[in-house]
Amino acid sequence: MFETFRSSSKLIKTLTGHASAVFSIDCSTFDDCQFICSGSRDKTVRVWDVDNNKQIQSFNGHSDLVHCVKFSSYHCHNYRQNVICSSSHDKTIRFWDFKHNKQIQIFNGHNDGVSCIEFSPFNGGRYLCSGSYDETIRLWDVETSKSLHFQWI
Repeated sequence: MFETFRSSSKLIKTLTGHASAVFSIDCSTFDDCQFICSGSRDKTVRVWDVDNNKQIQSFNGHSDLVHCVKFSSYHCHNYRQNVICSSSHDKTIRFWDFKHNKQIQIFNGHNDGVSCIEFSPFNGGRYLCSGSYDETIRLWDVETSKSLHFQWI
């Protein structure tokens, strides 16, 4: 099965713009437009319009490399906002409104770099789980910006 897939697959597009390694990507559709977001060692979060094959936004708020990026299902479902969440080695989690080009939230609480994030598949993505080099997993309420629980791992 893999050989069949591999032999029939081909490169469709290449998106360039980061100045260093890309660590994370996510894909989503808003208003019938396809987008990719990316996070990089260059400390930026970027948004790409897949249909037009171009970068439409770049956010420079992190002070260290960006480990993970996700489109926010919570903001999309509840407020019809185009928002990306990013986690960084700078110990923060940030939310970016890429339609209006601004940072809208920041979560502080980890004592070391935040390596991964994931929105809950329940409650419309209201909860965000984060994992960190500080050896904790935290559960955040996106609506209230509060850390609800953390667990030492």
